[in-house]
Amino acid sequence: MRPTFVCMEHPSGLTLEHLGIAVADLDAAERIYTDLLGVPPYKREEVADENVLTSFFATANGAKIELLASTDPDGPIGRHISRRGVGLHHIAFGVADLEAEMARLEAKGYRRISGPKQGADGKRIAFFHPGDTGKVLVELCADA
Repeated sequence: MRPTFVCMEHPSGLTLEHLGIAVADLDAAERIYTDLLGVPPYKREEVADENVLTSFFATANGAKIELLASTDPDGPIGRHISRRGVGLHHIAFGVADLEAEMARLEAKGYRRISGPKQGADGKRIAFFHPGDTGKVLVELCADA
């Protein structure tokens, strides 16, 4: 018997927005995730300021998968892949008020390492240091 989970509204409106996955070959990764999810990506987008080409997949519950391919080996994703290899890069949480959530986390001692700035998929984003968040890079994102 499978457990039943009750979907509860988070008090701050926080949602799982997407998982960011660093890839070496975007075409190959898109084929894999198309096979896994049964749908093709809904968009590709370049974020020139970050030297990255992104590809987005939607899931049934509204969360997304973001594939990240570096357009420059010295860019953030290129450096990440050279140090850590391909795989999970970050977890992104959707928030209604980016500035308020950044302030809330910073007041608790979490270090913001970038943002707020324009990100992919029509979002404004900010990242928090993985040294403070259990070795996982955390992104907050809000509609632009």
